[in-house]
Amino acid sequence: MSEEILIIGAGAAGLFCAFQAAERGCKVLVMEKQPRPGLKILISGGGRCNFTNLKVDPSNFTSQNPHFCKSALARYTPSDFIALMEQHDIAYHEKHRGQLFCNTSSKEIVGMLLKECEKTGVRINYGVTVKSVEKKEDIFYVTTIGETISTKNLVIATGGLSYKNLGATDLGYQIARSFGHEIIPTQPALTPLLWSDADRKRWGELAGLACPATVSTQTITEADDLLFTHNGLSGPVILRITLHWRAGDPLWINFFPGHDLPALLKQKKVEGGRALMKNILSQWIPARLAEALAMEPDMERPLNEIAMGRLEDFGERLQHYPIHPAALDGYAKAEVTAGGVSTDQLSSKTMESKICAGLYFIGEVVDVTGDLGGFNFQWAWASAFAAAEALGAFHDSVPY
Repeated sequence: MSEEILIIGAGAAGLFCAFQAAERGCKVLVMEKQPRPGLKILISGGGRCNFTNLKVDPSNFTSQNPHFCKSALARYTPSDFIALMEQHDIAYHEKHRGQLFCNTSSKEIVGMLLKECEKTGVRINYGVTVKSVEKKEDIFYVTTIGETISTKNLVIATGGLSYKNLGATDLGYQIARSFGHEIIPTQPALTPLLWSDADRKRWGELAGLACPATVSTQTITEADDLLFTHNGLSGPVILRITLHWRAGDPLWINFFPGHDLPALLKQKKVEGGRALMKNILSQWIPARLAEALAMEPDMERPLNEIAMGRLEDFGERLQHYPIHPAALDGYAKAEVTAGGVSTDQLSSKTMESKICAGLYFIGEVVDVTGDLGGFNFQWAWASAFAAAEALGAFHDSVPY
């Protein structure tokens, strides 16, 4: 069987690229290993799909080449995807930081993509396991269990390694390597951090507690809600920081963002208070956390018995508190995979390989990772659109 365009993967990027290319006159077949499409879309955003962000900017993305994402993001914007949503009468709402969610269900996004695919004549085969991919002369041969399909243009939209319970594999990376592409080392991203044994003893009893905080690595500071769990630290601020944290690095937590805690504590002492430290701290943070932080030498005494210098040091420590996470929580909990196919060997305009004509990589499989808040979906739409434009131009230039 011969196809003009074959797309491996029926997730966000694969489905979007399929109908965008078909709108441009291309004949498109999509292969999907799972029995149904868009499984990661369905579970995203708590089942309401954080499908984009109003404040998309290249600075929201990490990559070995931070400039690579600029072209695609500029040519397909959040407004473009919102317009498509509105054409399908899908209601949505904005949360903080520009995040957009469906009012009802993530199923509406999958339904919209499938309707567009059906309208444009895209064919989708489910339950297909790819065994091998090779290229002879100008034709790719994709062998599955049962048949071999040939195509002039092959699009890899297989995603990353996150959510292995949904069937994630390293197929995309295997195909990339087989054609000579470098893979930037992958790791879980937008995922919780796990306690060291010492920190688990210190903080494990705070599981379920949340509070605003700023968290810093050696290179970046993030501010948002922090969540203590039985296994470690989570919450939006931690998920964001994992884009920049590396194994063995410390973190510094400011439990009192927006306050000058040393000055506040010294003021309380000058006022002559005999209150206990845990009660003073609980004016600004949850009582359980205040009690845990106050479990340090001298801090269980009344305030007026604690030396001024010790108060100042303690206040500074709570605004720059060191934590040494043991590890990332792994791909089972990770929302995305950082790393992937090196952008050095891809065209930023078309997503086509620079070393193998007709081979395209889009979405999460590429070494472009977005921040928490809809940015990774926008990269899926934008990179897929870039590839579809190029495929449409190829269709127009070659008679079929």
